[in-house]
Amino acid sequence: MRKIRIAIDGPSGSGKSTIGKRVAQRLGFVYIDSGAMYRAVARQALAAGIPLMDEARVVELAQNLTIEFVPGEKGQHLLVNGEDMTEAIRTPAVAQGASRVSAIPGVRRALVRRQKEMGAAGGVVMDGRDIGTVVFPDAEVKVFLDAALPERARRRYLEDRRRGETADLAATEKDVAERDRRDTTRADSPLRQAEDAVRVDTTGLDIEAVTRRVLDIVAAKVG
Repeated sequence: MRKIRIAIDGPSGSGKSTIGKRVAQRLGFVYIDSGAMYRAVARQALAAGIPLMDEARVVELAQNLTIEFVPGEKGQHLLVNGEDMTEAIRTPAVAQGASRVSAIPGVRRALVRRQKEMGAAGGVVMDGRDIGTVVFPDAEVKVFLDAALPERARRRYLEDRRRGETADLAATEKDVAERDRRDTTRADSPLRQAEDAVRVDTTGLDIEAVTRRVLDIVAAKVG
């Protein structure tokens, strides 16, 4: 298959990262988790004691971070300033922080510029919330994954439990709903489905079923 760009967007817990990784692997493409980049900014800001509402300092941090996606034996690793942050960015606190810093226009501009560079040559699957609308509005394939709020909250809850985090399902659903609100109402690059994206409701579907559906969409679009 020619080196196209596949944009996968959707809200928290819709399965973007899981499906993006599998689709990229099946096609022999590079997978880029744009959400991990925002998590990296939030994690570094929290670690440095920078208040997330201090936009000037958070933007400066985002502009100066070195972010790399490096393949490894057990999957892709995220290096931030040369340090492996693959697991460190997956805490609930960092997830909430990522939603906050992603609403800062200067942070979005800095990371969108890098995302465009990463995918310029094609042969990539990139997931996020504005990939098909802002980062790659001319992507050859656009998919919008979604699922009912209770299902997305349940997935996030189980993910947190697997990592050993203390989790409460009701609180997780409230957090996911608040993240939805921030993502869809922010002034800069709000979460929305691109007009030419194919929507896939993942509620009640297993990972393989969703993966096959996305691969079918790719095949139908580009042959």
